[in-house]
Amino acid sequence: MINPIHRGSGMTSERTRERLISRLRAEGIRSRAVLDAIRATPRHIFVDEALASRAYEDTALPIGHGQTISQPYIVARMTELLLEAGPLETVLEVGTGSGYQTAVLSRLVKRIYSVERIAELQKLARRRFQELALRNIRLRHCDGGMGLPDYSPFDGILVTAAPEGIPRALVEQLRPGGRMVLPIGIGQDQVLVRVTRTSDGYEKELLERVVFVPLLGGTV
Repeated sequence: MINPIHRGSGMTSERTRERLISRLRAEGIRSRAVLDAIRATPRHIFVDEALASRAYEDTALPIGHGQTISQPYIVARMTELLLEAGPLETVLEVGTGSGYQTAVLSRLVKRIYSVERIAELQKLARRRFQELALRNIRLRHCDGGMGLPDYSPFDGILVTAAPEGIPRALVEQLRPGGRMVLPIGIGQDQVLVRVTRTSDGYEKELLERVVFVPLLGGTV
């Protein structure tokens, strides 16, 4: 049974959120648009009520089913990297999870498609989006490693779990010039990568060490 969405009182204070924004700035996040989107997104409703007091810490937290909500720095960093070369209209997110990254992205792009393989997580994320009146999100329950070819090409793709290598099926769903941000690797040996599709393949940039849950399914 899915628990009702909770509303913490102290967790919604402006001061609490501003402390998080200050930490993100100190860690190198520079995009005002991204920081504003983080500020406007109530992270406490995306975690279990028992963890609400930790919602604005810069740390990953468990959300059940062996999954986590990414730390705010990683959400901000991946979003900033995706949008760095200019605004995007249509974005695919692989791994809805709690819905927090989805909600942040939805404030910055025209339309976002988000896929999730765990039905219970998707149901709860959908309720959160409805509560926040986020109407530009389209959810799909499917194997994220294969993306959504019927809705491609996408201007951007953001992957919130780590495949062992760059999934060709996802690269092929980017428009020429489109970009994808994702972690790749196994266990603790993972790196954040930005991929840009070119006329004859793709280019990749290796960015920084990260740790994500593995991407299950799909092909590399």
